[in-house]
Amino acid sequence: MSNDIPNAVTQVRSPALEAATQDSGPSSHGGTRDAFFDNAKYLLIVLVAVAHAWELVETSRATRALYVLVYTFHMPAFIIISGYLSRSFTARPHQIRRLVGGIVVPYVVFETAYSVFKRYADDAPDHPISLLDPWLLTWFLAALFIWRLTTPLWQQLRHPLAVALTVAVLASVTPGFGDDLNLQRVLQFLPFFVLGLCLKAEHFQLLGRREIRLLAIPLFVGALAFAYWASTRLRTEWFFRRSSAQEIGEPWWTGVVMTFALFGCSVLLTAAFLSWVPRRRTWFTVLGAGTICGYLLHGFLTKGAEYAGVADTYTWLNDPAGKVLLSVITAVAVTVLCTPPVRRHLRPVTEPDLSWAFRSNLAERPAKG
Repeated sequence: MSNDIPNAVTQVRSPALEAATQDSGPSSHGGTRDAFFDNAKYLLIVLVAVAHAWELVETSRATRALYVLVYTFHMPAFIIISGYLSRSFTARPHQIRRLVGGIVVPYVVFETAYSVFKRYADDAPDHPISLLDPWLLTWFLAALFIWRLTTPLWQQLRHPLAVALTVAVLASVTPGFGDDLNLQRVLQFLPFFVLGLCLKAEHFQLLGRREIRLLAIPLFVGALAFAYWASTRLRTEWFFRRSSAQEIGEPWWTGVVMTFALFGCSVLLTAAFLSWVPRRRTWFTVLGAGTICGYLLHGFLTKGAEYAGVADTYTWLNDPAGKVLLSVITAVAVTVLCTPPVRRHLRPVTEPDLSWAFRSNLAERPAKG
């Protein structure tokens, strides 16, 4: 989500995640966008939504294996891309303004909306509305805000990735963080963002080589086979990164092992996934600019289906054919939510005009004459 990667496409003004991850970033020069990153973001948001839909149905071993495989890399890939596109962030005034409009405002709106939705749709009148306790999907906005603000710090360190991994390890063995801004997730996913900051355009170009793409096939086959074996042995809580090892019920040292093991597996699978992402403009390239809409809105569909007991009412959805149909319906739904008309209607929330709230910065005005 570098002009150095081929097949850039014309840039449109982007909402929320785009404002946060592409503000004067290395992926755009001279008003261009890179099709590769837009394609990757769209495909990833489909995987995110489909994986959430799988949680509605009975989990067979095969479904659980697919779930484990997808959860190993879909959010890490998103976060790596976000980090890569944050490399130019230096906390200049116009960047801060876009960060507030593109992240803080959607966070406040959707955290409130989801909490109210749960109160009434799930008959949970006591469910709190707290901006410090992200619920459901909004944790990613809170995390992205924190990661983005700390970008200048990571860029000053000699070994930022080693430091970020150390932070993640310490978080994984430290229980009792509480729910404030979901700091466990913020810290445990941090190495992926920092890795993105460390990457260069040539790293993504390397993934486009034919031999890398061919190696990705046995890698995914082997990963799926391992996921099938591990699906009955491994706690899925590890993939969410929202708890320490002790809170999961495991010895503290497993947090150290799993942090490094999952980081390595996630990076390998992310590289394999990105190697197969089209680099040219496709029919879904334009949808990559609307992933924030698909991300924030699809939760109402999946949670609404859960509260309505759809899987209990239509028991055939628990069958293999039903799960396939559910996956297709979810993919279509999130695709619709990423379309330009939806983005335009949601723009007052995802890309509000906050010029009234900020003072003009004379230092950033171009000199006359």
